[in-house]
Amino acid sequence: MHRLEERVPSQSRSSVKIGYVGGGSHGWAHTLVNDLLQCDDLAGTVSLYDVDYDAAERNARLANSLADRPDANGAWTFEARRDVDDALADADYVICSIQDPVEETFVHDIDVPQEYGIYQTVADTVGPGGVLRSLRAIPQYREIAATVREQCPDAWVVNYTNPMTVCTRALYEEFPDINAIGLCHEVFETQRLLADVAERYVDAAEDVAADEIEVNVKGVNHFTWVDEAYWNGRDVFQYLDRELEERKPIPGFEPGDLDGESYWTNHHQTAFDLYDRFGLLGAAGDRHLAEFVPWYLDIDEPREIQRWGIRLTPSSARTGDDEGPAKMERYLSGDEAFEFTESGEEVVDIVRALEGLEPIKTHVNHPNRGQTPDLPTGAVVETNAVITGGGVAPITAGDLPREVRSMVLTAVNNQETLIEAGFAGDLDLAFRAFLNDPLVTVQRDEARDLFADLVDLERDYLRDYDLEGAAVLED
Repeated sequence: MHRLEERVPSQSRSSVKIGYVGGGSHGWAHTLVNDLLQCDDLAGTVSLYDVDYDAAERNARLANSLADRPDANGAWTFEARRDVDDALADADYVICSIQDPVEETFVHDIDVPQEYGIYQTVADTVGPGGVLRSLRAIPQYREIAATVREQCPDAWVVNYTNPMTVCTRALYEEFPDINAIGLCHEVFETQRLLADVAERYVDAAEDVAADEIEVNVKGVNHFTWVDEAYWNGRDVFQYLDRELEERKPIPGFEPGDLDGESYWTNHHQTAFDLYDRFGLLGAAGDRHLAEFVPWYLDIDEPREIQRWGIRLTPSSARTGDDEGPAKMERYLSGDEAFEFTESGEEVVDIVRALEGLEPIKTHVNHPNRGQTPDLPTGAVVETNAVITGGGVAPITAGDLPREVRSMVLTAVNNQETLIEAGFAGDLDLAFRAFLNDPLVTVQRDEARDLFADLVDLERDYLRDYDLEGAAVLED
C-alpha cells in the first residue's frame, strides 16, 4: 500500500457506518476493531452480523470495552445485529469475511480428494476443494449483493473471503452496479521478498520495508504475476536472475526436510521456478501457486511436495484451533489484555481513501475494465489501483506473455463457468469446470465419483442447486 499525499490532520473526522457480514469471527473482526481504534480521523458505528449471533455480540462487547480505553482513538460504537438487513441498512461500507463450518465442509474438501490420489496444499481457490467452496459461496454472495442493493446500494463492499475471485465476481453478477473490491495478502508477501532482494543487490538499500517496493501485478487472485519491481525508482526486478542462481537448485529440499516446520511455511521455490520457466515472478505464496498447474502436486504421497519447500495442510490443522474462543473469554474477563498492534491490513486505509482523507495505491480484485487487456472483460482480475474519494481506479497492468496467459485463462474460464453454474443451480455445468481443473488428473469416471462424493457430503450447503436433476449425481 502506498500513500499518495500527506495525511490529513485529525481534526477532519469522518463519520461512517460499517456493516460487517461475518462479524462473529475471531480473526478479521478483531483486526478491524484493532485498526479502527487506532485511526484518529474516522468515527461512527460498526454493525456486526453473523449467523452465530452470540459470537457477534461478544465481539461487540469486547470492541466497546476497547473503545472506552484511553489509548483508543475515534468515537466508535459497535453493535451486534440479528438480521443482516438491519446490519447493512444505510451502511457506507460493508465488509465480508465468512466461512462455513470447517468440520462439515473444508475437511471434506481436503480429505476426500486425497482418497482419489489428488493432493491440495490449500484447497480454497482451485482444485476440487476450490470448486466446492465456490459452489457453496456463490448463493451466499448473491444474498449479500441483493441485501446491499436493497439496503445500501451506494456502499463500498470489501471482500476478504476465499475463493476471492468467485466471491467478488458473484457480487457483481447479482448486482452489476455494486461497488466492490476484494483484498488479499499474497502480493504483500511478494513485496517482502522483493524488499529482501533489494537489500542484497541495490546500493544503499537498507531496512527496506515491503510497502516501499512498487510492483506491477496482474493475473487472478492467488495466481498473480509481477513483471516490474522498483525501490525508490530503482529497478529491483533486474536482480531476480542473480537471486535465482543463489537459490538453485530448485527444487532444493527432500521429502521429510520440512517435517518440523509450520504447515504454512514458504520458501518461494515455486515462485522462482515459475520465474525461471516464464520470466515473470509468481506473486503469491507457493502453496497457492502450486495448485494452479498440474506438475507441482503430481505426487504419490504427502511428503513429496516438500521438495518444493512447502507442506500439505492437513484437515486437522484447519479444525484444531480452539484458541480463538478461549482468548475471547480471557479478553472479556480481563484475564488477558488486548494489545493494539500494527496489523498491516488495509481496509481502514481504504475507507479513509474513499472518504477523501488520503488517497492510496494498492492491489485489488476488481472486474476487468481493460486493466488486463488480454483477459476477458468483466472477469475479476487482480491489479494495482488508485483509491480516492472518487472511487477505485484500476491501473493498466499490460498483457501477460502468451504461455502465462493460457494458464491464467484456464483459471478465469473455470471461475466464469462456476459463476454460471452457481446462478443456474446447475451441478452438471459445475462438473465441467471440475473436470477442467488442472489438479483433477484422474479418469473422468473417477472424477465424477469424487465430485458426487463431495456433493453428497456437503449437500446441506448446496441446497440452491438441482440435486435431484443433476445427471452427474446419478448412479
